[in-house]
Amino acid sequence: MKTKALVLLSGGLDSLLTAKILLDQGIKVTGLVFCGLFFTPDQAKKMAEQLGIELKIVDFSQEHLAIVIKPKYGYGKGANPCIDCHILMLKMAREIMQKEGFDFVATGEVTGQRPMSQSASKIKLIEKESGLTGYLLRPLCAKNLEPTIPEIKGLVDRDKLLDIAGRSRKRQNQLAIDYDIKDIPPANSGCILTEVKFGDLLRRLRKITKNIKPNDILMLKVGRHEYVNNCLLIISHNKEEGDEILKLTQPGDVLIESLNYPGPLAIVRNFGQEMSNKATDQAQAIIKQRSKKGADKSDFEYKITHC
Repeated sequence: MKTKALVLLSGGLDSLLTAKILLDQGIKVTGLVFCGLFFTPDQAKKMAEQLGIELKIVDFSQEHLAIVIKPKYGYGKGANPCIDCHILMLKMAREIMQKEGFDFVATGEVTGQRPMSQSASKIKLIEKESGLTGYLLRPLCAKNLEPTIPEIKGLVDRDKLLDIAGRSRKRQNQLAIDYDIKDIPPANSGCILTEVKFGDLLRRLRKITKNIKPNDILMLKVGRHEYVNNCLLIISHNKEEGDEILKLTQPGDVLIESLNYPGPLAIVRNFGQEMSNKATDQAQAIIKQRSKKGADKSDFEYKITHC
């Protein structure tokens, strides 16, 4: 019976190379990608199509948001709980592996590439916490690690696996050339949580409330943001952002628009017991300031809507 591998496809070059290495051994590869509030499966879809393999897409928005708000192992430079995130993904991958009869799970991790989650000690921790000890193969750096069960059983040829380590991308780039990969995908994960600016916004929101909802996260992705007391101000930069913000309004929000000058709109979202007048006053001031330049705006009028 043909060996079956479940490969986590992040959309980056490392996971693409991982799938290629296993396919070259005649292993049946199925891709697995997770999507949620902070990243999409779009790049992984392109990758699976390029590889000619099936792709399983799992939306884990709720489960992921819970660990983003309160990670067991902390954050990276942004608000990225990479260790907790990897453990969650691999726990779910293990369930699929066991349910659907895959022989092992594989990832594109490289020892020492990412300090937070890919040091030797963290790699062991993630494997243990995910429940995949012995069944988690990392083809790009396998020779730096103890042999896995599929290697011991002869399901995978260890001699054809690699010993890449560290942050240099030279060997991966050379492999991409060797495999004749024309469109080399980016090295990064595409996760907005790794962006320091977004991380700061989310950390500040966590100080205001522990009851963060998916809609709040979507609001953080659009417009300019300011915090006043217990309120979050979201101000559009252009009409497209304004339309997106309007779609995300929910009961309790206060919408502030200019009636007589073209300009941005603002949403004031309250996370306390009552709406802050200071927050709505500041939102009005920002809208007036950023509305049509060159006008004295002495007759400026607002439209205020309680959603």
